Amino acid sequence: MSQTITLKIDGVEIKAQPGQKVIEAADAAGVYIPRLCHKPGLEPFGSCRLCTVLANGRPCSACTTPVVEGMVVENETESLQNFRKQIIEMLFVEGNHFCMFCEKSGNCELQAVAYRFGITAPTFPYQWPHREVDASHPDILIDHNRCILCGRCVRTSRDLDGKHVFDFVGRGCEKKIGVNADSRLADTNADISDQALDACPVGALLRKQTAYQTPIGQRLYDLEPIGSEIESTGNTN
Repeated sequence: MSQTITLKIDGVEIKAQPGQKVIEAADAAGVYIPRLCHKPGLEPFGSCRLCTVLANGRPCSACTTPVVEGMVVENETESLQNFRKQIIEMLFVEGNHFCMFCEKSGNCELQAVAYRFGITAPTFPYQWPHREVDASHPDILIDHNRCILCGRCVRTSRDLDGKHVFDFVGRGCEKKIGVNADSRLADTNADISDQALDACPVGALLRKQTAYQTPIGQRLYDLEPIGSEIESTGNTN
């Protein structure tokens, strides 16, 4: 029995390993599929839907869909790209994102993926929700204005830090990240060394007294678009 699976992404044949998800096989082959909730090492979540592809003609999230022999994946169709643009724009207008003042600017995945798609300003009306900032912890703050509910902090705290500091509370428009205390982050067992802080793709979870330490021009996405590291190291053999 073959130890590899053959599939096609946008007409290019690639090899994958049994058990891999589509996004993992694409990464290994140097094909970038946009994502925000997905992070290697974490349990697939499939919440942001930015990684939606067509697999054998059916839409699915690439981070949760396993590869199968002969699968035909469409990743860069015009309709998919437009769908992704709308998701990105909605994430901006449903929160309060001010990139020019944000400590995460240049290192923010939401900002970077917007630039990759050529989005300089959303076309949807801003909602301007009232959201709080919890700066009660001596070393960490949560800015709910920037949270995109990707769940990366929840999964990292639970599975890698072994703490379960964060989880979702509320439903619908009231849904947000809560903490394992009655109210404040200061009353939790969160620590400045927790991996959950690094898992946040935006500026919602930040270490205090570290803002703007990296000069403009030296930040993660200042020189190369997001996904470049995948496209430059992949192998489509």
